[in-house]
Amino acid sequence: MGEQAFPAGAVGGAWHDARVAATPVEPTSRLRVVLGEEELLRSRAVAAVRAATRARDPDAEEHEMAALGLPLGTLADALAPSLFGGHRLVVVTGVHEAAGALVDALASYAKDPDPTLTLVLVHNGGKRNEALVKVFRAAGAAVDDCPKVTSAGERIAFVRNEVRLHGGRITPDAVTALVEAVGNDLRSLSAAAGQLVSDFGGVVDAEAVARFHRGQAEVTGFTVAERVLVGDTAGSIEMLRWALDRGVPHVLIADALADGVRTAARVASVGSRDVGELARTLRLPPWKVKKAQSQARGWSIEGLQQSLVVTAELNADVKGMAASADYALERAVRRIVAIRSDTSAARAGRVPPRR
Repeated sequence: MGEQAFPAGAVGGAWHDARVAATPVEPTSRLRVVLGEEELLRSRAVAAVRAATRARDPDAEEHEMAALGLPLGTLADALAPSLFGGHRLVVVTGVHEAAGALVDALASYAKDPDPTLTLVLVHNGGKRNEALVKVFRAAGAAVDDCPKVTSAGERIAFVRNEVRLHGGRITPDAVTALVEAVGNDLRSLSAAAGQLVSDFGGVVDAEAVARFHRGQAEVTGFTVAERVLVGDTAGSIEMLRWALDRGVPHVLIADALADGVRTAARVASVGSRDVGELARTLRLPPWKVKKAQSQARGWSIEGLQQSLVVTAELNADVKGMAASADYALERAVRRIVAIRSDTSAARAGRVPPRR
């Protein structure tokens, strides 16, 4: 990072934005500490350092590793001089959980850091391994403070800044309503602020917040499935993330996707367009048949069959096969929307469907 890192304390306020341009740090930026309890701010601080590293050297080596259980040899390899030259970035997360031997190794490194390497320690706050942070401070490390945002005033200031960063303005009653509706989690507040500006633009008022929150509070697995089946990528991902944020179980979302695709396939496979006849034949309520008919438009039978395979794989993934159920859901959503797009294009004679 050298002269291109972010200034010490640049992330100290709850309203820091990691997208601002990098500025010089003195006396050195070869050592950095990201310190504090606020997870979003820690994430942004690391992202800011990573962005500055890439801006200086797009081919820079990057290593990120968790301190808990980290072998000393792995750390030594990451900190060893590179055979290929260029800048390097090493991020060690959770150093408050580091074992004594690892703490000693990091403290020893801080005495003579490599000028071609930026070492970032991420400490979640508290007393444990606080001495290591003091060693890095004494060695001239730049420190990004990420304290827990605890007061309503700080959260209000955070929301105002997030809205401003997205190009909008929010009225005092609206920002208060948003904080009351969404709660204390900064990620949720940030997502809500960005979506409000995207949906309403300009000035966000209390009515916009009320309309937005009513819509998001009603998100279910079936809401996600509806957006997927009509081929709305952005809407699907937005609804999925809101559903997960509100605690809708992964299995219920996966089941809703499977049910939606299966019902659309059943309706599409029967030649009749008569809702009553379809309802009797398929033994489904008429309202469900009518919705499935609408959702099946733009689909081919082949595309729905491919999507059934995706939902079957997803069922296993959310029940323990996948390392991350969140990721498995998002991947399945994107795959199904892509299948719809590809097969409908193929049916129109433009491109062959993907296998």
